[in-house]
Amino acid sequence: MGYWKSKVLPKIKKVFDKNGTKKTAAAEACKSFADYKEDINKDFEAKKKELRPKVIEIYEASSTEIKTLVKEPKEAGLKNSTAVQKFLDELVEIEFPGSKAVCEASSKYGPRLVSGPVLFLFEKVSTFIVTEERENEVKLPCTITAGEEEASGKEKEIAIQEEKNDEAVVALKSEATEAAGAATEAEGAAAEPAKVKEVAAAGPPKP
Repeated sequence: MGYWKSKVLPKIKKVFDKNGTKKTAAAEACKSFADYKEDINKDFEAKKKELRPKVIEIYEASSTEIKTLVKEPKEAGLKNSTAVQKFLDELVEIEFPGSKAVCEASSKYGPRLVSGPVLFLFEKVSTFIVTEERENEVKLPCTITAGEEEASGKEKEIAIQEEKNDEAVVALKSEATEAAGAATEAEGAAAEPAKVKEVAAAGPPKP
């Protein structure tokens, strides 16, 4: 019992005190971050254009878990602290507004204890991703329409060619019919003189 009081309990108390201090410090960090949100928003809007390609590149190279967290920033998604910290480090490298302070706080206290600032950054990142996906959705129907138009154009060409072929066949038939008619007339004309000669040779009819 003496060992428990003198050795074990002090260690347990120290751990709880440390965790309590850590949570308090993390809460203070979150509060400080909240005070600068407006400045971060202004900086974000000013750098939005140049940040977009960099953010999309980082996002595309990230794990499925991080991509999901970016699209749906929720505290439950902060379980994998290593992956979250890595993503924050990459945001710092491209000088994403507010990322340095959040990255340092996350590294010191853990992403879940400073979930507010961390999720705030992920929400900012998600604006680029949602916009990119919407643009791709808009481009897709256009591409399909272009393909349909091309196919339609080919179908029209085939139809025109078939129509021309039909006309050519009709013309050939018409020419053949006319030629046959002319030949028949020629045969009839040639047969008439022969009949006349036969009648003349036979003489006048007997009374």
